[in-house]
Amino acid sequence: MGKLIEVIGLGKRYDERTEALKGVSFTVDKGEWVSIMGPSGSGKTTLLNIIGCLDEATSGTVNIGKTAITSLGQGALSRFRSLNIGLVFQQYHLIPHLTALENVMLAQYFAGSLDEEDARKVLEEVGMGARLDHLPPHLSGGEQQRVCIARALVNAPRLLLADEPTGNLDSENGQKVLGLLKELHDDGRTILMVTHSPEVASTGDRILRLSDARLVADVSSRRASATG
Repeated sequence: MGKLIEVIGLGKRYDERTEALKGVSFTVDKGEWVSIMGPSGSGKTTLLNIIGCLDEATSGTVNIGKTAITSLGQGALSRFRSLNIGLVFQQYHLIPHLTALENVMLAQYFAGSLDEEDARKVLEEVGMGARLDHLPPHLSGGEQQRVCIARALVNAPRLLLADEPTGNLDSENGQKVLGLLKELHDDGRTILMVTHSPEVASTGDRILRLSDARLVADVSSRRASATG
């Protein structure tokens, strides 16, 4: 299907003593689901944030499609992210005084195109059609995460990035969110997901393992499950 992401020699240094990524290289094909694992402090979230245009690399290159995002300035990064990348966070980051519908439409606003019907449709697709007018404090954790996923999808991004999407959820709601991500993957979405859970990671096609800021393994999830 061809490459969507190409990471070449990626490095991130915050100061002389703190190096979050060291020479990380890998590719992700269109339609692939890649899980990223590793101990705390290994560089997982930093890697995801750079690919998601939320942070800038110190060295190396990240290409998404034909765009070298590591060569873009702040304004161009923000614009590229709005149009091409959907972000799902562990902490939800919903605006508490906006309804579920308004939170999703906020993503449209930043992309420069408001369409309430599209926002309603994507909320219905994630099972939130009956909660359009509810404020985040009146939604369960699982419902808030589904609103986050709707917000990530509303601009039809090429790439979905998820940072511990089930980390704050109980087992039942975690499985519901994972099931939704499976459906999106089956529909051809490219997903890059950070997780601490081997069970959640094995849902994807491949697992990247980071340790001490380096990529130390890149294996199929089936092989990883077989070897424990």
